[in-house]
Amino acid sequence: MNNATDSAVEANPLGMRGIEFIEYLSRHPDEMGAVLAQLGFRLIGRHRSREVFLYRQGPINLIINADPVALAALATPDEDNQISAVAIRVADANRAYERCMQWGAWPIPTRAGAMELNIPGIHGVGDSIIYLVDSSRPFSIYDVDFDYLTEEREVEPAVPDLHIFGLVQYINPDRSAEWIDFYAQLLGFQALPPDTHFGILPHGTILESPCARFYLQLVEPVGDALYDTEWYEQFARLAFGAPDIPQAVRALKARGVPFQDNAFIRPDSHGAITAAMSYDVNFEFVHHEAPDDGPREGIS
Repeated sequence: MNNATDSAVEANPLGMRGIEFIEYLSRHPDEMGAVLAQLGFRLIGRHRSREVFLYRQGPINLIINADPVALAALATPDEDNQISAVAIRVADANRAYERCMQWGAWPIPTRAGAMELNIPGIHGVGDSIIYLVDSSRPFSIYDVDFDYLTEEREVEPAVPDLHIFGLVQYINPDRSAEWIDFYAQLLGFQALPPDTHFGILPHGTILESPCARFYLQLVEPVGDALYDTEWYEQFARLAFGAPDIPQAVRALKARGVPFQDNAFIRPDSHGAITAAMSYDVNFEFVHHEAPDDGPREGIS
């Protein structure tokens, strides 16, 4: 390899190309599905053998997993909906997995049944899984495990250029350095300067993915959260990006989506946060232009 290629590999060691899907574990899949429908997602497929449902909007794939075996393993049983997996597109999933193993990642046992796609993955925060999906695959991963409800598999987005901006991750006090190291060594993330903020909630450390297509926000408990609430290390919230937040809020309000609007949090041109929807799930919206380089998530 030449110096330019070496530098590119060092900066993006897994050949990361964005997020393939986000998975929610849900005890109430119908209600969670109704929430996603309000946001503009449409149910396009059902898993052939499990209670797992595929929703899509534009380039975004969200999965609701209501499989009893998966639900029984929840570490936070008081939560009805939680982000349980993130699938990241990489240049070569097997090579990416082996590299993660070499750097000390914890493997997950295969959960694929007969005639099901086996996607390699590693342990993430809490009980979550980080899956590694080939970005150059010649087929859609969903074709293997899901039965489509109709021939139409693309869904026009309710908000122009809506895309996945990233995830908010709650972490325990004084654990920022450990998690920054975890994401940097295994996946190639980079911590942005402390004064870097997106959206309307500035608290936390922002990590940029090596492909610069999505972000993680690490949030430690502050104030009353240290003493008055139960705090779990987990993926706490999914954030969508949109180039025009006021327009996005108007479009979603017309679909019945409630937004927090009070003395502390209210929608503005930088971002917005939904009010608690079914079983306290909420979402964040951040002013951000959609990535326009390379393949977009979920379209194949």
